Amino acid sequence: MKPLMLMFAAVLATTAAVAQARDAEQDKSEILRVEAALCRAFEQGDAKALRESLDETFTLTDSRGVVTDLSQNLAEVEKRDPLYTEFRNHDQNIRLYGDAAIVTGITTVKGRSGETQFSGDFQFTDTWVYRGGHWKMVASHASRLQK
Repeated sequence: MKPLMLMFAAVLATTAAVAQARDAEQDKSEILRVEAALCRAFEQGDAKALRESLDETFTLTDSRGVVTDLSQNLAEVEKRDPLYTEFRNHDQNIRLYGDAAIVTGITTVKGRSGETQFSGDFQFTDTWVYRGGHWKMVASHASRLQK
């Protein structure tokens, strides 16, 4: 009887591990999908999309060390300054910690602020939490990469 219980426990543990791995992959795919949607929202000036995916406690630390909150970021997007012609994440790595996740990668941007054209690559770290059935970004930090 004892060997049968041990085998049953092993099967359960294996099944749980496979299910957990599948969920982790689904979570990673969902986070990447939302990250891409956020990039499009910045590029297209879509404040509504940002409201849906950024947590109400969201903060951004930009490459100069300036910290802004959700309302400040929404206002910037709504007035379309800066105006992005490209806003794209790539080379992302995701680490999951239960209901939290850290995403690192590079954001490539091009556009203009006022009359000044700009372009650059930024190393970023995004922090995500799973709340109310959705992944929400709660913090982001960007550092300009030297060319």
